[in-house]
Order: sequence, then C-alpha cells, then structure tokens
Amino acid sequence: MSLVELILLCFELCGTYYLVDNAPAKRREAPLTSVAKLRAFVEAAPNAPGRARALRALRYGQDGSASPMETMLAMLLCLPYGLGGYGLGWPKLNYRVDVPASMRKLADRTYCECDLCWPDAALCVEYDSKLYHTDPERQESDARRRNTLASLGFTVVTVSRRQVMDGGAFNRLAHRVAKKTGKRLRYEDPGFTRKHCFLRDELIALMHASFDYAE
Repeated sequence: MSLVELILLCFELCGTYYLVDNAPAKRREAPLTSVAKLRAFVEAAPNAPGRARALRALRYGQDGSASPMETMLAMLLCLPYGLGGYGLGWPKLNYRVDVPASMRKLADRTYCECDLCWPDAALCVEYDSKLYHTDPERQESDARRRNTLASLGFTVVTVSRRQVMDGGAFNRLAHRVAKKTGKRLRYEDPGFTRKHCFLRDELIALMHASFDYAE
C-alpha cells in the first residue's frame, strides 16, 4: 500500500464509517480502534515488514472521522507540503462543543458536533453533503446548529464537493483556514500545486464509489 492508502486506512479504522466497493460508505456505531492503539501495536512489532511506513502513516492518522469526505478534507488541508497537503494544524474531528447553561435559552440543544474543528481558533469546517443534507428537517437542524455555534463565537465554514474539486476554490479555503488558525503558508509553486492535485486525485480514486455519492 502507498503511504496515502495507509493514512486513509488509519482514518477509516479509527472513524465511524467504512468504505464499500461500488456503494456509498457505510456508518458504524463506534471506531474499531484508535491511532494510539495502532501505534502501540506497530511499535511492539520491531521486525514486522512495513513497520517504518506504518509508523509514518500513523503520524498523520486522526481519530473520529465520520465520513470519507471529512477524511479527505482533513488530509488535503493538513498533510505536509511534500505529500500535497497545505500543512495546517490537524483539527479535532466531530468535536463536541457544549452549550453553556447560561446560553441554553438561545439554543435548541445542549451541544453541537463539528466535522472539522480547531477549538483554539474557534473555527469549524463543515462538509455539506447532498446525500445526507437534502431532507428539509435535516437542513433546518443544520442551520440551527450553525447559528448556535455562531452565537458561541465560532466561525463556521461550509464546504461543498464543488469546492473540493475546484483548485482555486480549495486554495482560498486553505488560506482562510490558515489565517484563522494563525498559520503562514510557505509552499512553492508550481511544484506544490502538482503534488496537491495528485493527492486529491489519488484520494478520489481510492474512495471511488464513496466519492461519487458525496454530492
């Protein structure tokens, strides 16, 4: 497996979804494992083939992804320049933001979950999937959740499939996240853009059917 495949597998094993050939990704109730457990397992097998590459992949794997597109967004934004990412700090995936008791009258829930969240920067990036968000009640709930996060001081940025596929749009997204999180981007073009496009294309190919359903 390539390094990108290994990282993708790590996200899947440590998340609440799994990929299925020629079908949308399926949901699972809880992750199968965690990055810490995987790292401990690999570190305890000093003579295992592929150990060095597995440990390198685990440097970039994250817990808590709930969908292939959340994984893709995190990897495109946060993998180092050399792998085609923008080198941003890793977010918390499906991070819980509690609503203080003093603000309960302004919200219809006691907490919100964010797809990608940088808590210290009060920033949430949400993937807007038509597959799960076309239902009017779900759309209304999402709108109320975003309003609640805004009232708590969070900036909420919504990302569509079109933005992921559009190089210019995604670059603007990365710069917005970088500015909000205090990261200065120092990549060099055209080399970086080629690596970024290659990473995006590899992720789409690896997720194939799941990406096709992520409208």
